[in-house]
Amino acid sequence: MILLPAPPIVSFPANPTLLLSSPPYWPRRRETPPFTSKSGYLFNLSADEADSLSEYNFPRIDAMYKKKPLILLRRLAQIGTTFGVWFGLRLADEALDRSEQMFKVRAAELRKLLVELGPAYVKIAQAVSSRPDLIPPIYLDELSLLQDQITPFSTEVAFNMIEDELGLPIDELFSEISPEPVAAASLGQVYQARLRRSGEVVAVKVQRPGVRAAIALDTLILRYLAGLIKKAGRFNSDLQAVVDEWATSLFKEMDYLKEAQNGIKFRKLYGSIKDVLVPKMYTEYSTSKVLVMEWVEGQKLAEVNDLYLVEVGVYCSFNQLLEYGFYHADPHPGNFLRTYDGQLAYLDFGMMGDFRPELRDGFMEACLHLVNRDFKSLAKDFVTLGLLPPTAEKGAVTKALTDVFQDAIARGVRNISFGDLSGDLGKTMYQFKFRIPPYFSLVIRSLAVLEGIAIGINPNYKVLGSTYPWIARKILTDSSPQLKSSLQSLLYEEGVFRIDRLESLVTESLRTETALVQKPVEGTDSKIVMKQILAFTFTEQGSFVREILLREFAKGLDAFGLATLDSFTSVSSFSGSRAFNSLTEEDMTNLTTFYRLISLFSGMRGDEAQVKATSKNGEALTPQDEASLVMYQLPSAEEILPILSIIPELPQESQQRLLQLPGDLVGRLVSRAFARTIRRMFL
Repeated sequence: MILLPAPPIVSFPANPTLLLSSPPYWPRRRETPPFTSKSGYLFNLSADEADSLSEYNFPRIDAMYKKKPLILLRRLAQIGTTFGVWFGLRLADEALDRSEQMFKVRAAELRKLLVELGPAYVKIAQAVSSRPDLIPPIYLDELSLLQDQITPFSTEVAFNMIEDELGLPIDELFSEISPEPVAAASLGQVYQARLRRSGEVVAVKVQRPGVRAAIALDTLILRYLAGLIKKAGRFNSDLQAVVDEWATSLFKEMDYLKEAQNGIKFRKLYGSIKDVLVPKMYTEYSTSKVLVMEWVEGQKLAEVNDLYLVEVGVYCSFNQLLEYGFYHADPHPGNFLRTYDGQLAYLDFGMMGDFRPELRDGFMEACLHLVNRDFKSLAKDFVTLGLLPPTAEKGAVTKALTDVFQDAIARGVRNISFGDLSGDLGKTMYQFKFRIPPYFSLVIRSLAVLEGIAIGINPNYKVLGSTYPWIARKILTDSSPQLKSSLQSLLYEEGVFRIDRLESLVTESLRTETALVQKPVEGTDSKIVMKQILAFTFTEQGSFVREILLREFAKGLDAFGLATLDSFTSVSSFSGSRAFNSLTEEDMTNLTTFYRLISLFSGMRGDEAQVKATSKNGEALTPQDEASLVMYQLPSAEEILPILSIIPELPQESQQRLLQLPGDLVGRLVSRAFARTIRRMFL
């Protein structure tokens, strides 16, 4: 973690004495901090043992500590007594009726004991310190200090490590370097320096000595505890696999050369997003224990009231998860800075995750089906995502999901909270043996942290409501066969076209331009909306939706032709007799869909309910009367003219596709008329 305090550090160097010469300046030796002295890892590792900790491998770690039973027992005793004393004091406070008076004291004590227990517990605390909706404010304030206010280790040790790792004296590497760390975290600490070769100001991160052994020991204990808890509590999830996933990511985070490579990839994929800053990495100065990267100044995002940058972060996170699948798995508040020119800077690329394409599609499908109340499909999505076993009873799950989510969804997509949905799902998860796949915990955490930061600024903020427009646009435009099949199934329920769902998707997708990355704009002009719809429909990405629209327009025009013919027949028929009615129930549905499509593209908001609301005193209309009513309410030529005025403003490619539209429609109409004639002749 690289964190720069606010207000900004004085331009470096502020003091000429910081310039290094040979021999280098060595600051005073520090006493061993509590973070190191009480964390239980002060022992020497052999070369083989050190190599065994280069990556997370539970069998190797288990074998190593079986040879060190005293260290393992000492650590167990330390953890047990540390938490035991703290919980004992909390119980005593309640018994003596002084809980409120001692609340702040106990919060500070908890932070201190987590620091004393070492890096693993600090990382766990950091994960929950960004959720103001889950953690009391006093505890939140204390735990947030763990993001950057850990006691640093000796600078002499740090400088020696830099020289050993990079193979050069420190004054040959840097023309200037701060004599004290500017920030210290659980895994390492950061110095500000200037490269001698180029003169660029950089941040130099140095790994804390012995940190791998400490985390390996605590991971071993946590994994065994996870196994015991799973057996005792009958948990459905594989808790040990969750610990393995977390530990694997944590060990990758301790490989600084891997972090540099992650940063380069992250910068390439997301550095071009508006108002996102990804610092440059200097791999030639980086090793597994030393990382050199571009120096960035700013304030922690959680400390500034900037909801816009939070939305930029949410947008960037959904790009990570659903566009490329390479995502930042440790987005706690200390890893986000608001730069002084108003950009969102990402820091610390040690803990990254990969979201496989089939899981990305499954996640988007789940959001789509949830918003559209398609709980039967949502149950299948949970199987795809690995949350439900394939043997689960889908009918019972569908009913349970309907009961859980119906009220939440009724409030509208913009009011849906991930936290609320997770809380409501608790009992259902246990009843149907939901599992939490290891990858899923990192994905949810990355979203939950951002929602937590946003809630701190705006308690009513909803991540899903903010990002659903982007999801809707992705589903409408993505070339994935899985998403195309899902969209087809959503829009055609039992063979009937659900125009309301298409309207919702298109309307929400058009909010993409304003809901994220740009500040919201009220009162969008209908002409702008029409232009956006047409521009999207006649692009290459909109080909799948365009094909659906052509099919439905052809059905609607065919029904419109039949209704017009019936109308003329009715007028010319003898008084007191009824003309032959050629409209079927399917034709009526197609005619209503046609009306709503025309209304959508003309900037109106047609609704089937509005059509039926004008019926005669609540009496049921005959098919012919209903057809006449729909035809009467179709937009006039004057209302459709704005569409024609937009056409010259469309891209040339879209205009060419639009010119092909009449020919395509005529071909489809001829096919339908021919098929209907054959059907009536022989059936």
